[in-house]
Amino acid sequence: MLNIIIEASQNFCIHQIRETHEVVECTDKMRTLIAYVDITMTSGKKHRVYIGASPNFAQRVTTILLEEDESDEETLVDMVLELTNLIVGSAKVLAQNMPECSYTMATPCFEKIDAFDIEYNEAKTIKVGNDEMIVAIKEI
Repeated sequence: MLNIIIEASQNFCIHQIRETHEVVECTDKMRTLIAYVDITMTSGKKHRVYIGASPNFAQRVTTILLEEDESDEETLVDMVLELTNLIVGSAKVLAQNMPECSYTMATPCFEKIDAFDIEYNEAKTIKVGNDEMIVAIKEI
């Protein structure tokens, strides 16, 4: 499941950010704006998908999508919620032709601004320059 969400994240980087990115193992406990969305697989299993963006990553996306060069914290929180919705929604479209991966999703929720110290089953980090976004999934 994480692979499909990572693919959607990479598509976001390619088509929206339009800069080189890399996928690395998730080891940082960096300060992030963290949102999540719960998904329910067609099998009935439930997962929580976390998106944690460094403030600079969130600002990069806000600059691209809203054309704001310096956003306040409330705007960055809103952008991370939208980023979560965009990525997990895009992954849902990618997964719709794979019955074992197909899912429905709830509305994204904001978790916190803090170190990414959330327990998860799998995670990867997407790096664009020095900016990072953590994508993690946990069965619930």
